[in-house]
Amino acid sequence: MNYLAIDTSGGYLTVIACKNGVRKTIFESDGALQHSVRLMDAADEALRAVSLTPAECDFFCAVTGPGSFTGIRIGISAVKGFCEGTGKPALGRTSFQVLAYNAEGKALAAVPAGRGNYYVCGFEKDKSVCFPPSYVDEARLSELAKEYPVYAYEPLPVPYTKADPAAGLASAAENAKEEEFGEIGAFYLKKSQAEEERLAKKG
Repeated sequence: MNYLAIDTSGGYLTVIACKNGVRKTIFESDGALQHSVRLMDAADEALRAVSLTPAECDFFCAVTGPGSFTGIRIGISAVKGFCEGTGKPALGRTSFQVLAYNAEGKALAAVPAGRGNYYVCGFEKDKSVCFPPSYVDEARLSELAKEYPVYAYEPLPVPYTKADPAAGLASAAENAKEEEFGEIGAFYLKKSQAEEERLAKKG
């Protein structure tokens, strides 16, 4: 299995190149403001490290959100470019799936959404969804944390296990089903703050 996987959905940058089971992972914990600057260099570095060319990749994977609106678009655009240039398929993985693949059993994946709110999604052991993707406040997050082990990368106000974004991305990419490949698009659970402000002015 050969692939290139990219995650620019949060305050970090993850790029994984895999050739026949050998992976090169580039993870930058403070990549939020550098996604557009660092992504292609990081992708080139990872590919070179495992002697893999884009044409040799079986697919290209991007994390589609939820998370940083700008970051998500950057990652998806890069993957679409690779796919168009090589004719290979795209794979979209959500931020929730990346977190859930850190868990061996049931899990609640949680992503801070700002202003004391959170994006959450619950998963069974087999990674099927058992609590639908939702936008919740801190009180609701606390309730859910009593029902599920919580996994997150960024700090939360409830007990949680700190996930490894790189390990989760690799597992999420490598365990994809055939029907999950195809067109990818951003996965937003709410409008961006800028869009909400524009709508408020119009209203």
